[in-house]
Amino acid sequence: MTHKITDSSRRDFLKITGLAGGGLVLGLSLTGCSKPSALGAEGGQPVAWLKIDSENAITVLVDRSEMGQGVYTSLTQLLAEELEVSLDAIRVVAAPVNAVYVNALLGAQITGGSSSVRDGWEKLRKAGAQARMMLVQAAATHWDVDAAKLTVQGGYVVNGSKRLSYGALAENAAKLPVPTDVTLKAAKDFKLVGKPQKRIDTAAKVDGSALYGIDVKLPGMLHAALAQPPVLGGSLNRFDAKAAETMPGVKKVLATASGVVVVADHYWQARKALAAVKISWKAGPNASLSTEGIKAKLRAAASRPGRDVRKEGDATAAIKGAAKILSATYELPLLAHATLEPQNCTADVRQDSADIHVNTQTQQVAQGVVAAVAGLKPEQVFIHTTLLGGGFGRRLEVDYLTAAVEASKAMGKPVKVIWTREDDTTHDAYRPPAHDEVTGALDAQGNLVAWKLHLTGPSITARMFPAVVETAIDPFAVEAAQNYPYDVPNIAVTYNREEIGINVGYWRSVSHGLNCFVAESFMDELAHAAGKDPYAFRAALLGKQPRYKRVLDTAAEKAGWGKAPAGHFQGIALMEGYGTYMAQVAEVSVEGGALKIHRVTCAVDCGSVVNPNIVDQQIHGSILFGLTAALWGEITLAGGQVQQKNFDSYRLLRLPEAPPIDVHVIDSTEAPGGLGEPGTALIGPAVANAIFAATGKRLRALPIAKQKIVTI
Repeated sequence: MTHKITDSSRRDFLKITGLAGGGLVLGLSLTGCSKPSALGAEGGQPVAWLKIDSENAITVLVDRSEMGQGVYTSLTQLLAEELEVSLDAIRVVAAPVNAVYVNALLGAQITGGSSSVRDGWEKLRKAGAQARMMLVQAAATHWDVDAAKLTVQGGYVVNGSKRLSYGALAENAAKLPVPTDVTLKAAKDFKLVGKPQKRIDTAAKVDGSALYGIDVKLPGMLHAALAQPPVLGGSLNRFDAKAAETMPGVKKVLATASGVVVVADHYWQARKALAAVKISWKAGPNASLSTEGIKAKLRAAASRPGRDVRKEGDATAAIKGAAKILSATYELPLLAHATLEPQNCTADVRQDSADIHVNTQTQQVAQGVVAAVAGLKPEQVFIHTTLLGGGFGRRLEVDYLTAAVEASKAMGKPVKVIWTREDDTTHDAYRPPAHDEVTGALDAQGNLVAWKLHLTGPSITARMFPAVVETAIDPFAVEAAQNYPYDVPNIAVTYNREEIGINVGYWRSVSHGLNCFVAESFMDELAHAAGKDPYAFRAALLGKQPRYKRVLDTAAEKAGWGKAPAGHFQGIALMEGYGTYMAQVAEVSVEGGALKIHRVTCAVDCGSVVNPNIVDQQIHGSILFGLTAALWGEITLAGGQVQQKNFDSYRLLRLPEAPPIDVHVIDSTEAPGGLGEPGTALIGPAVANAIFAATGKRLRALPIAKQKIVTI
């Protein structure tokens, strides 16, 4: 069977989840969902995880956005495992907005935080098991036998030589109560979970039938191009569209909350006409904002005492009495998400409802924002999630939805707005910069007796989810610092929130990418100050952390730590993030000042594995993404304007530059950890530590290319 991955219309969705025509529709109330009664809220029909119709067609609604990380496959595997069907037998549909689809780990219908499999691990297996039990009971009633004597196989309930398809049983099964006492399979009995499976979205992506946001086509649809203020935080002053309005295909030129849009029959008509619009902008409060100004602001803020994040022992006193004290300051830049599919949205706004076709990571937030802009109630807005051509946290934002909604409302027709690469690079919600100060203290034997980290930077969560940080420290600002794993008697971690005047956003690995670089680079500094091997120095401090130590030992062993070929040098780094434990060893050479990365070895303990193929793909992808950022990534500002415009000035790793990556997954029966992000955070310090081993020069700022220690 060919997998059909669709963005169903509201009408199609009701067909999928409705009871008309018979069949088994299974919806679940989730643990941790604040409004379980919302289960039946969508158009008076049950919201389902699963439908089996009388034709034996099985449909799974996946409640997380597919942006290349493989959730359409891995989450479907979980359900199919208990249902005892192959992945080929299942059709995947993106779930609509509904409280039943809340990500219990994040508190909203969000794809992020490497949480999709962690959130779905039990609930989707339970859904499959419940459906299987209901189908078996329906068959037992039909045959008048004990349900315990029946088996299931490949979409059939089997009774000796007799068998009935799930489709034949679906209507009667739907009349049974949903079982609450469910026993899930033991890992030893898994047939799909833990086994390599081909991704179910690959064929559609290869043959071009897969639907991304930029591919959406609706009857009567118009196209729009957008101009935004060149200074971040600026606004529209006035515009003259007389010349543009007479150009071929142009329907209207509109002022929107985000700037000016030209609506036309075709996109390139809109794009060309936009260049003819004379626009005057107000610069706003950021007219003099610069990269150096932001750095100076953070440096000044770092002089203030911070809020306690973690405190054990008395780090200040231990540092004063230490035999050797080492201090360092690290500065990290703004970064863009640089998704390969630029931001886009297709809106169809009517008087009483709206359909929004969009590549979003945050369906509930999108629904609320569209409702406010369109003057509708949230329940009148239907979000149709397409495939995402990269997310990385960028599509947690909703800034690229509003102009499409405004334009569609004004035109009375569907309108697609596409951002250019330049729009995207210069109007992102960037990864925050950081100014971090760290001190370590060693005794006379070179033992680490105190570790003190002072973090300074802006808060993403304060803007996006302000209630989270009303009384608490932003948890997404202190990752990989709060959970510093090493056994040190005196630890102090503090945090200073300092806003910088522009929006910052969640970027793949969030603050792990910042704080892991500082913590693991400085651990290397401490090891060398103590006269100890960086791997052995870390290992000696992990006696109470067996999962950390196992990945560290595995990475060192598989990389041949200390046995690199002549002229090659190694750097090691360690972290836990999103429930996954990981260590990486980078092997580099520096000849004539030029850096070459020869190999990256990664050991991963991500708990129970759903699909080994996807684990390997995720680790490769996250390492390459993080390596791009470590080598070249930086967004700079002058006069409040972003200086990078496209991939010529915001450099990405190219195919010949990608090093071989060896991934070693450790067997585990622990609950699954997340995989989309940890590798991104760890590669930077691993490479920086290897460069120190090669050159004797320490990197305390990124990107590497700008520090002039090596050439790339």
